[in-house]
Amino acid sequence: LADRYVRGTCPTCGFEDARGDQCENCGRMLNPSELLRPKCSTCGETPVPRSSRHLFLDLTKLQPELEKWIEVASKEGDWNANAVSMTKTWLRDGLKPRCITRDLKWGTPVPLQGFEDKVFYVWFDAPIGYISITASAFGAEE
Repeated sequence: LADRYVRGTCPTCGFEDARGDQCENCGRMLNPSELLRPKCSTCGETPVPRSSRHLFLDLTKLQPELEKWIEVASKEGDWNANAVSMTKTWLRDGLKPRCITRDLKWGTPVPLQGFEDKVFYVWFDAPIGYISITASAFGAEE
């Protein structure tokens, strides 16, 4: 069961309809196993945890460089107050490794031995497409 199909109560703010990947109320990134009273959003049953091997982006290692970049980019890029606040909260709490694969039958396949049954999480691979299509549209293909 993909994390977005698990709903439950956020352990941080108590929001009762948090998703298995994040709470829409407080913005905290979550794992389905952290939710209180988890339920499947399609059938209402309690999910049964299963072991599965995944790939992760180790954001912990990237945090020092990201902090430097965000300090400049948030000002020069004229970020809105909400974006700055959420970003600072994530950095303050410490970035965690983020799973970039899913056990789904649809999506972009992971081209790595041992992960043939996995696909990339859409929010990992989609931004690459956003950048490339924007560059293409504006003639900056190189």
